[in-house]
Amino acid sequence: MSVDKTGSRIRRMFGEISGRYDFLNHFLSGGTDIYWRWRTVRRVAPKGDAPVLDVCTGTGDLAIAYWKKARGEVRVVGTDFTHEMLVIARQKSQPLIAGEDAHKSLSFLEADTLRLPFAEDQFQIVSVAFGLRNVSDTIDGLREMTRVCMPGGRVAVLEFSMPTNRLFGAVYRWYFRNVLPRIGQLLARNSEAAYNYLPQSVSQFPQGEELTGMMQTAGLVEATYIPLTFGIATLYVGKKPRR
Repeated sequence: MSVDKTGSRIRRMFGEISGRYDFLNHFLSGGTDIYWRWRTVRRVAPKGDAPVLDVCTGTGDLAIAYWKKARGEVRVVGTDFTHEMLVIARQKSQPLIAGEDAHKSLSFLEADTLRLPFAEDQFQIVSVAFGLRNVSDTIDGLREMTRVCMPGGRVAVLEFSMPTNRLFGAVYRWYFRNVLPRIGQLLARNSEAAYNYLPQSVSQFPQGEELTGMMQTAGLVEATYIPLTFGIATLYVGKKPRR
């Protein structure tokens, strides 16, 4: 049975858990999610002064990580279509920025990843962390990310994946499917069973060469992937060809 990823359900689900989202991300991953973002902004680091876009930004962690990496010298925009998540992202960014220029260099905008409100060829990096699997159409999401990326720029996708090691993978799958959902639902009660949705959506999401193939279909070249922490997460990177 396919997972329900309609926009209304995803928006409602993340709106309900927004207040506990950061805590549970760090708690359930043992803080490893912070390391994964750290690896992402170093593996796909900003170059020059062209802006960076982080889609499905949620509470803004990857957008903020990119802003810190660039030391505020590169404009970073985070977009999401869940209002409650963006409220938290803006609150988190306030202590980091001061003055009019800084506010312009880190901003958050309510927008659907399938219909980004930007002209094409705008951003040197278009990133997404743990959000592409929530987009109702993966290929269309990748195409839209590619559209707004500059020629020669990069698209970075950080996403959960299932470990390929048989022993570790078996233990992790048991935890992921049986323990994690119960803890998540207990600590962040919601009507959409968000933490049952998590393992379901990960198990049905393409990974490895299947996802890099989709990135190439979306118009990217040199698509590659780097497993992180025994394959619990994977960083995918593709380049938009120069004209």
